[in-house]
Amino acid sequence: MGPRMRPNMDKYKPKKPSSIKDVPRYIKELTSGFFSRLFYIFKLVWQTRKWIFWSLLGIAVMKGVLPIVGAYLSRNVLNELAKAYINKEYPFRQIIFLLVIYFSYLFIQKLLNNFDSLVTRLSGELVSNHIKMMILDKAQEIDVERFDDPEFYEKLENANREAGMRPIQVLNSTFNIMSTLITIIGFIVTLWSVNILAPFIIAILAIPSAIINFTYRKKNAFYMIHRSKDRRQMEYYSKLMVDKDLVKEIRLFNLSETFTGKFKEVFKKYFAGLKKLIVKENLWNIGVSIITTVANCLLFLYIAYKVSKGELQIGDYTLYTGALNSISSGINSIISTTATVYEGTLFIQNMLDFMKDRKRIVPSVDHPVFPERHVGHKIEFRNVYFRYPGTKRDVLKNISFTLEPGDTAVLVGLNGAGKTTLIKLLTRLYDPTGGEILLDGRNIKEYDVNALYDMFGIIFQDFGKYAFTVKENIAFGQINEGVDLAKVKTAAVQSDSDTFISALPDTYNTPLMRYFEENGIELSVGQWQKLSVARAFYSDSDILILDEPTASLDAIAEQEIFSQFDELRKDKTTLFVSHRLSSATTASKIIVLMNGEIVEIGDHASLMKQKGHYYTLFSTQAKRYIQAETTESDQGGEK
Repeated sequence: MGPRMRPNMDKYKPKKPSSIKDVPRYIKELTSGFFSRLFYIFKLVWQTRKWIFWSLLGIAVMKGVLPIVGAYLSRNVLNELAKAYINKEYPFRQIIFLLVIYFSYLFIQKLLNNFDSLVTRLSGELVSNHIKMMILDKAQEIDVERFDDPEFYEKLENANREAGMRPIQVLNSTFNIMSTLITIIGFIVTLWSVNILAPFIIAILAIPSAIINFTYRKKNAFYMIHRSKDRRQMEYYSKLMVDKDLVKEIRLFNLSETFTGKFKEVFKKYFAGLKKLIVKENLWNIGVSIITTVANCLLFLYIAYKVSKGELQIGDYTLYTGALNSISSGINSIISTTATVYEGTLFIQNMLDFMKDRKRIVPSVDHPVFPERHVGHKIEFRNVYFRYPGTKRDVLKNISFTLEPGDTAVLVGLNGAGKTTLIKLLTRLYDPTGGEILLDGRNIKEYDVNALYDMFGIIFQDFGKYAFTVKENIAFGQINEGVDLAKVKTAAVQSDSDTFISALPDTYNTPLMRYFEENGIELSVGQWQKLSVARAFYSDSDILILDEPTASLDAIAEQEIFSQFDELRKDKTTLFVSHRLSSATTASKIIVLMNGEIVEIGDHASLMKQKGHYYTLFSTQAKRYIQAETTESDQGGEK
C-alpha cells in the first residue's frame, strides 16, 4: 500500500464568522445535512419495526403533558392545604380526593417510565440488529479492492462501531425534545397570566448556551472523526495484549510494556486535544450559567413579591416558579439534546457514506454471459497493468500469456513479484488498470460475476480458519450444495487430512478453535492447510488456482498433496504458486515474474537450458536441499 490517505474532514468543519453578517452563513454550514441525516435515522427505525416509532411518539406526547398536569395538581393540593390551615372547619375529604388524584398521576408516571424503558431496550436491540444486517449485506457486495482503500476502510470501521447504537439514541433524544417542547409550551401558557415577558426573557438567555452547545458538539464530532486513527491504534494495542494467539510471543519477547507504552503515548496525544475542547466548553457554560442564574433569581423575586401582596396564592408560587424552572431547564435540555442529536447524525454520516458506496466489479454488458461449465477453458492475459487503489506504482506491468484448456501453469518469482495479485485479477477480485483478461475469447468483465466466481476452486496462502466444525470447514468449498458428509470424507481423504480428523474427539463433528465451544480443538498450521486443500477438492470447479497451497506442509506431505492434485486437475486449467520449485517440474508452463513483469515463459526443461532467472532460482534451491541432505548424512555417520 502507498502512503495512508486521510479522509477530507474540511467538509465537517464550518468556517467561523468574522462578522455579524457571517452568522447566518455559519448557522447554515453548522446545520448542513442535519435534517437529511435525521430523516435517514427515522427511516432506519421505521424499516426495523413501525411499532417502535409509534410507541416512542406516544410516550413523548405523554411525557410532555404529564409534568404540566403534575404542576397543576401540586398547586391545587397546596392551595387547599393553605385554606384548611386558615379555615379549621375546611372539609379534609377534599384534600384526600386531591391527594388520591395526585398519587394516581405519580403511578401513571412510573408506569410510563417503565414502558419507556421497555420500548427503548427492545427497540435498541432490534434497530442495532437491523443496521448490523444492513452493513453485513452491504459488505457482501463491496468490491475487495475497496478494503485496500484506507479512507473507505475507516468509514466501514466507523459505521460498524457507531451506527448500531446511535440511531435509537438519536430517535429517543428527538422525541425527548418533542416532550420538552410540549411541556415548555404548556408552562408558557401558564405564565402568560403572570408576566408575558418572563418566558421570552428565559428563551433569549438560552441563545448563548445554544450557540456554545452546537459549536462544541460540531467540534467534538469533528475531533472524534479526525482522530479516528488514534482511536483505532489504541484499540489495536489493547487487543494485542489479550490476543490468545499472540500472548505466548508477547510474554517471551517481553513486549507487554512496549505495547502498553504505545497505548499510553497515543492516548496522551488523543486526550490532550479532547481535554482542551471539554475545558473550553465548560468555561463558556459557567459564564452563561452565572447570567441565567441572576435572571432566574430576579423572576423568582417578582413572583414572591406578588404572593406577598396577596395577588397570588401560596400554591401559585410553586406553580409559577416551577414553570420558570421547567422552561429554563427545558430550553437548556432542548439545546443540549439537539446538540447531541446533531452530533449523533454526524456519526451516522459514516454509515450513509458506506451505504452509498457503489459496486465497481460488475458485468460490463447489459446482458451478462454465463460461462460454460465442466469443460476446458482458455485464459489469456493481454498487456495487463495493475496498481492498487491510492498508489502510483504498477504492481503488474504489461503481463501477456495464454493458458490452453488442460494446461498446468506455475507462477514463479520472489516475494513481491506480483504472483498473488495476478491471481486476484484472474478471479476478478480486482480489475486491471490497463489491458484485458479473456476467458474463452471473451473479456471476463462480460461474464456474470457470481457465475464466474463459481468456476474457480481456489486456495489462497492466507487461507481461512473458521470457528465451525470440521465438516463445515470442508463443505465451505461449495456451501450452496449444503454439507454432503460422504463428499466431505472423500475430500478429506484426497487432501490427506482424514487421518488426523479421525483421531479428533468427535471426528468430522469436532468444533474447531476455542472461540465458542469448550471442546473446540486448535489445529496446527499444517492441519489447517490440509483442510483448506480439502475445500478445494470439495468444490465443483473448472479452473483450479493454488496460491502456496502446501507452504506449511513438510516435503513428504507436500508430495502426497500434489499427487492428489494430479487427479483433481485432470481436464482442468490449473494455475498455482509454489516457492518449492520441485513442484514446477511437471507443469506444462512456467511463468517467471520479476518486479511485476514476466521475464521468462516455458517448461522446466527449456527454462533450465536458457540458464536465466528460473535456472538461478531452481539451482539455488536444489543446491540447498543437497547440502542439507549431505549434512544430515555426515551427522548420521558420525553417530
